[in-house]
Amino acid sequence: MRILALDHGSKRIGIAVSDELKVIAQPLEFIAAEPFADVLARLRELIRDKQVEIILVGMPRNMDGSYGPAALKVQAFVAALKGALTVAIRTWDERLTSAQANRVLIQGNVRRDKRKQNVDKMAAAILLQSFLDSLAT
Repeated sequence: MRILALDHGSKRIGIAVSDELKVIAQPLEFIAAEPFADVLARLRELIRDKQVEIILVGMPRNMDGSYGPAALKVQAFVAALKGALTVAIRTWDERLTSAQANRVLIQGNVRRDKRKQNVDKMAAAILLQSFLDSLAT
């Protein structure tokens, strides 16, 4: 069984998946954040195809640990997922994952137009790897 991580954004949702041993996170894809019915359909496919047991959703927090407007949107998204999907859903602190993803892509000499396409799924992979690392300790 695997873990699927989601980096929720207003336009795109980055997706990453763990290996079966839950050691390594891999960026998978990004999907449009709307319409929600399409998001659910794709998530159901991934849950089935990748044998997912947990969905991990990045929870945006301010640097002081407080929750802002983006967190409220993610909380509503998580509530909708819990009502529509049968797998366990958890949240995980995603502070600075997008900034880290951009740095990784810049260091990899990825062009700006390609970075925009890849930053969401890379942020999801960073989020997931952080969670996987916490399981190992």
